[in-house]
Amino acid sequence: MTKPPPRRALRTDGDLTNARILEAAGPLFAASGFAETTSKSVAQAAGVDLASINYHFGSRNGLYQAVLAEAHRRLIRLETLRHIAADAGSSADKLAQLLEMLAGVALGEQGWPAQVLAREILSPTSNALVLLDAEIAPKVALVQQLLGDISGIPPGEPALLRCMVSVAAPCLMLLVAGRTLPGPLKHLAATTPAELARHLHTFALAGLRAAGEQYRSTVPAPRR
Repeated sequence: MTKPPPRRALRTDGDLTNARILEAAGPLFAASGFAETTSKSVAQAAGVDLASINYHFGSRNGLYQAVLAEAHRRLIRLETLRHIAADAGSSADKLAQLLEMLAGVALGEQGWPAQVLAREILSPTSNALVLLDAEIAPKVALVQQLLGDISGIPPGEPALLRCMVSVAAPCLMLLVAGRTLPGPLKHLAATTPAELARHLHTFALAGLRAAGEQYRSTVPAPRR
């Protein structure tokens, strides 16, 4: 009787090495930045030889791009945004879910994913363009659709892009600043994600509706 083939391991040795390199590189890039982090230092931290980095990622740039993508996935998952978009609730309810997620990210544990993205935002490199295409663009499309449903502004319009920036900016600021907000702003760090989400929802909902009215007042009426 022929024995069945052995079950394939969930992760191959190559997958494990890839993951180990990413886990070693993330904190190093977060602490020292792209320019100051060498492939040699990553290899030493991961316990692999230098050739493994080039084999798995092609170059130091490729490794950094993979770190940025992994960091963004850990903070904002595309599957989560798709789940929110497919929810049967109202657009206002979906906005509340979106802001709850963003508030949780902004006020959550500030591990290396948040730190490496904050560093890239403050001192952007050319690698950010790869992150934009690979990770951010499909997520932005889902968010724009939701904000467009609330405001009535069509996707692709500059007015809707401004709305998206206005909605996301407070959470982005808290993510970049971490727990080091100065002066009176430090009290924001003590705000719970639920409190922040409720506050942002009130402002965002009113702002989106007002922006929609302003947009429609400036768009020429179609000719009959």
